[in-house]
Amino acid sequence: MKLAFSTLGVPGMPMSEVVALAGACGFQGVELRAHPEEPVHPGIGAKERAEVVETFAAAGVEILTVAGYAKVAAPGEDAPVLEEIRGLLELARDLGAPYVRVFPGAGEDVAGGDGRAARRLGAAAETADEYGVRILLETHDSHRAGVDAARVVAAVGHKNVGILWDVMHTWLGGEDPVTSHGVLAPHLGYVQVKDIASADDTTPLALGSGVLPLEECLAQVSGADVWVCWEYEKRWYPEAAELPGLLVAGREFLALRASAA
Repeated sequence: MKLAFSTLGVPGMPMSEVVALAGACGFQGVELRAHPEEPVHPGIGAKERAEVVETFAAAGVEILTVAGYAKVAAPGEDAPVLEEIRGLLELARDLGAPYVRVFPGAGEDVAGGDGRAARRLGAAAETADEYGVRILLETHDSHRAGVDAARVVAAVGHKNVGILWDVMHTWLGGEDPVTSHGVLAPHLGYVQVKDIASADDTTPLALGSGVLPLEECLAQVSGADVWVCWEYEKRWYPEAAELPGLLVAGREFLALRASAA
């Protein structure tokens, strides 16, 4: 499998340092948190985008994803959500990233959220196809279980709309890895891993030191072309250990599980 880490784990780090870290620690790719707090987001211009592409290319590191925050199932008008998705798709196109990450965000109205999400994703799918980018709905918040995310994406029925499997959220949603993978497999883009102490304490931990069933999850998705991304949520937990010091051990943990699968 191919390994990446998310810049959520290194908040604000310049791209030159991110790619140096990825190369030094044996990661082939990086998931870019696309938020105005970070160096790369939809608000940057053509010059900055070209510089990011050059920085990654020179280091031989791939940009896996533009990880956006559009909430496709949220109540409200479609137009602002579609505009936000378009901005993320344009950024991914310019950076050469194959994926854009979006969230559900339906809140309490999950049933209504299904329809809103499917409608908006379907509307954005043709632009995604034109740009050569795939939109991935993350298993998260109102649709954290695999069955919930799969229900939405199946209703869209477009090859440029898929699912990002965040293994913490499917576990918190009460699904076992075999069940999650079974419903997600037809739509799966890639897998996001992490580890935590418990359902009540989601402070990020080194991979393999918490309670998430990582080995069972990874056993479902092994393969040379499969991407696995470590999303270490340092931005939300400033007291957590610094990610750079954990990356080599994390890569070894993932590589060992890949070879055993």
